[in-house]
Amino acid sequence: MVPPLQTFLPWLDLAGIAVFAASGALAAARQRMDFIGACFFALITATGGGTLRDLLIGAPVFWMHNATPVILCLSVAVTAWIVPLRWWPERALEWLDAMGLAAYAVYGAGKALQFGIAPVSAAAAGIITACLGGVIRDITAGVPSILMRHELYVTAAACAAGLFVALSRFGVDSQHAAWAGVALGFLARGAAIQWSLSLPGHRGH
Repeated sequence: MVPPLQTFLPWLDLAGIAVFAASGALAAARQRMDFIGACFFALITATGGGTLRDLLIGAPVFWMHNATPVILCLSVAVTAWIVPLRWWPERALEWLDAMGLAAYAVYGAGKALQFGIAPVSAAAAGIITACLGGVIRDITAGVPSILMRHELYVTAAACAAGLFVALSRFGVDSQHAAWAGVALGFLARGAAIQWSLSLPGHRGH
């Protein structure tokens, strides 16, 4: 059961864009960059994963045909840059990223399903949508990538996208499937942030 894109909770896309843009702008602020740099960081963080997703599934790149994502990124970036760093909670970047991760994983998977992508591949598209922007942000900022911090990250995105796809295939209403996927992804990532949870690493021999 493929959820129609026009009724598939467009707030997920906007929520993912907004919180990823905020995390990018906050990363720029911590590097003492100017507001143009904050806008750039917000844009690449919020659009990086979705851009690759659209290219892979054969969809028009979402922000090239609609100015709303760009305007939203710039608005959030300027707002985040203006707010003094001392007003932000210590781990605001991680929690904003967790919210964006969960929302984007589900939305990316849903959009892939709408374009006729097979369920497993659609879940993978959701993971790429959720994770790539944060990786680009960290690499551009010159800090260790979130993927190298040995906390649940891709796993949380996989939980969100996988649960949504599975529930959709079993005929669960798209809204309920989306809520369940977002909740599971956010809880998994939130637990990792709170308690530094990780999967066992390679033994090295």
